[in-house]
Amino acid sequence: MNNQALVATRRALHGVAELVIAGPQYAASGTIRLRVVPGGFAGTTSAMRVDGADLVWDGGRIPLSGTCRRMADAAGVTAVVPEIYGDGSGVDPDEELTFDPQALALLLTWLERGHAALRAFAPDAEPVLWPEHLDVGYALGEVNYGVSPGDDSHEAPYAYVGPWEPREGAFWNAPFGATRDAESLADRDAVVAFFDEGRRAAAGTG
Repeated sequence: MNNQALVATRRALHGVAELVIAGPQYAASGTIRLRVVPGGFAGTTSAMRVDGADLVWDGGRIPLSGTCRRMADAAGVTAVVPEIYGDGSGVDPDEELTFDPQALALLLTWLERGHAALRAFAPDAEPVLWPEHLDVGYALGEVNYGVSPGDDSHEAPYAYVGPWEPREGAFWNAPFGATRDAESLADRDAVVAFFDEGRRAAAGTG
């Protein structure tokens, strides 16, 4: 896949999550938490969601296209960034966004696979899709587990294990812990196996 299309689509999807879903939800109910749902992701206290290549809300559906302001206006909300973190998508409400169909499907499938793996790895924990970085994860025993659609330092989607305190050893290949590219984790069970390896390495039993 063309890396440029992947990066542009990831940025666009991040902008929608942040400005069209999380921002209006935070203004209405005080939470930025999002959740992965079949085919996309949604608010936790609102009905707004991404469903494949569409933005959906109670009583409406439009294709993901144009600007965040246009999509938000169509859904009857105001495009706004939640004012509780400093980092984010960097998307302007009036920026024209690009949604490549192949890249969009890849990113949403990866988030869904990662969510399923997190559920299987720790059934009692609740995965959260955070709009700041568009990653889905949770913390267990002072170790973060999750999956990301990619970021400025790592363009391709990946899974991660991030101990709150740095660890040493062959497993740890990133400044914050360990990552594995999505391409090397073909299904839910492969992602679970990576998380399990990370749990053992973090505990010093791997």
